[in-house]
Amino acid sequence: MRNLFKLAFLLFSAGVFAQTGHIMQGVGAVNMSMGGAATAQPIDISGAIQWNPASLSTFDNKILNFDIGAFFSSPELSSTLPAGFMGAGSPEFSGVTEDDRGVSPMPSVAMVWGKEDSKHTFGVSAFGISGFGVTFPESMTNAINMPQSMGGFGHIESDYMLLQVGLTWAYEITDNFSIGIQPNFNYASLELAPNPLASPSMTLGYPVSDKASAIGFGAQFGLYYESDGGVKVGASYKTGQKFSDFEFSNTYLDGSAAPDVDFQMDYPAILSFGLGYSTSNFDLAADIRYVDYENTEGFEASGWTQTASVAGFGWENIAIFSAGIQYKGIDKLPLRFGYTHSTNPINEDLAFFSIPATAVIKNAYQFGFGYEFTDKLTINGLYHHGSSDGKTEGSMLSPMAIAPTNPTGAIPGTKVGYEMTTDLITIGVSYKFLK
Repeated sequence: MRNLFKLAFLLFSAGVFAQTGHIMQGVGAVNMSMGGAATAQPIDISGAIQWNPASLSTFDNKILNFDIGAFFSSPELSSTLPAGFMGAGSPEFSGVTEDDRGVSPMPSVAMVWGKEDSKHTFGVSAFGISGFGVTFPESMTNAINMPQSMGGFGHIESDYMLLQVGLTWAYEITDNFSIGIQPNFNYASLELAPNPLASPSMTLGYPVSDKASAIGFGAQFGLYYESDGGVKVGASYKTGQKFSDFEFSNTYLDGSAAPDVDFQMDYPAILSFGLGYSTSNFDLAADIRYVDYENTEGFEASGWTQTASVAGFGWENIAIFSAGIQYKGIDKLPLRFGYTHSTNPINEDLAFFSIPATAVIKNAYQFGFGYEFTDKLTINGLYHHGSSDGKTEGSMLSPMAIAPTNPTGAIPGTKVGYEMTTDLITIGVSYKFLK
């Protein structure tokens, strides 16, 4: 099973970088163009599977979706040391390092089996639903990226991706009301350099890790109601996805072996509520989601261990608002506009611990369209732009500075922060197997 997950992971999750915490705000060109809103407005099968399995009952054909996107991000990492920090009379020292990761591919695939005269609808999907990654090169002008021998972290790189394979079943209790359930099978990989989860050596610093993997399981449940007048209501609950430990093999920068370390990082539970409304020319959608980081292994813990390794991210719960509108007044050319807003899970007192996971976007704007070539084939396109809308910033932290009045080890007068913008272009194909 692990080998099958690895193959699917390579095919469908080659590069996933999240927008809301470490969670993707949507899946595929159609759902992303609606701001990710789909809990009560199942415009396409990918959005329905991702956000409310019950809404899959609205599809009465066998349908295949495939989407491929090109993701661009521009994180910037900054740090400041106060005057006198580097010796008596030394000036304030500030610097900025830009990420040089480049373009990342973002594929997704889904298929649904539905029949007009059946109360049952089935689906299967492979989505990259979560991820983060940075590549900040070593620098002599930005203190946080100075070599470890000089007190910095040197080259900072992270790469986290989560592939979720879902098996979806929706059942129409009445013509207007459906329920849905979806068991999920997950595969994740994580690479950190340096690896702050490992205990540092007094002489060799923090080691770098190989890419570790973990398998997880969970489920999603949904309710969906559609009135005869076009009003739609939906709710879904995705359980926390429980993972096995990431088992890291570590190596110091001089090539010598470092102690291995295990770390568990689960995926948080998500509660979603949605409203939708449809007319002959318009589809409107609005979702609100609550993400439970504070009770999720790997995110709830924070601070330092007794051996100077990092205990966890220390993220707070977040709320995500998504809204979208689809205009269908142009024959065969639907137009879509979406907006997404997310609160920030990172407490500024703990911002230092989230340097490897800076993909936090506060506001995102989307435009998309479709073109119906035939009754069977539709091509969809998307453009997304997101911004962190300011810097997440806090003090540099050190286990050497911990005191009863300073439990996180904040270094007075120092700053470390990050901000970013994101852009995504996606093309999708939807094919109906009509008789």
